Amino acid sequence: MAMRRIDLAKTGGKLDEALLSRLDPARMPAHVAVIMDGNGRWAAQRKLPRIAGHRAGADAVRRTVETAARLGLGCLTLYAFSTENWKRPRLEVRALMDLLMEFLRKELKTLRDNNIRFRLIGRSDGLHISVLEQIRRAELATMQNTGLRLNIAINYGGRAELVDACRRVAEEVAAGRLRPEEINEQVIQAKLYTHMLPDPDLLVRTSGETRISNFLLWQIAYSEIYITETLWPDFCERDFLSALIAYQQRDRRFGGVREASQGLTLEWNAGERLAPTGD
Repeated sequence: MAMRRIDLAKTGGKLDEALLSRLDPARMPAHVAVIMDGNGRWAAQRKLPRIAGHRAGADAVRRTVETAARLGLGCLTLYAFSTENWKRPRLEVRALMDLLMEFLRKELKTLRDNNIRFRLIGRSDGLHISVLEQIRRAELATMQNTGLRLNIAINYGGRAELVDACRRVAEEVAAGRLRPEEINEQVIQAKLYTHMLPDPDLLVRTSGETRISNFLLWQIAYSEIYITETLWPDFCERDFLSALIAYQQRDRRFGGVREASQGLTLEWNAGERLAPTGD
């Protein structure tokens, strides 16, 4: 995807000029996914209730969306509430849903005005009707926007997504619209919640944890993973820019190998014949 030059004057002066100068606009990720972790620990460190951490985390969401939009990123997917999070205390779950609705109510005008398209990914069943109504209102109000695609994963699980995709494929087979031998990666990909999005180039996880937590299991097969010790409520523009800089320093081969020999670059994938490239 061709990227525009990052113009500091158009960022409102909030982004770090030194870090921006280290970014290559031509090598920006098309899709960044974030596992937002550490709200509870942030609150515990301050001897505050967990909901205070979640509320501070909502501010980090605003900062991150704003930064992504200003940088001209194509897609941003945030892991807000997993299928496993229903195990949390009822009051905490209710507070999280209330925060989501509050965020959408307060930020809807900002999303519209900044050409950001909002979308839910996850299972809608299980969500309260009031939450669904607020989500659908935001989706409909921004569906014509052509800028940043903001996806919030709510009641989401990677395994649940794959189960749902397999069920849809099975329905196609049972209806006679698809033969078993026609099932391939493209068929399954088309049934995922994210079928309209590119796979994430970069997966960011905050709070220092090194697990994937059942997030985008299919989609992150070749994503670069960036772990930061920063707790999510403290995640700021500098943290996001640092993640992007680290991403651009990675050598992405997607299962292939590149070697330099006598002025030639040799590129091949497993099972393929060696193909020299270069002058």
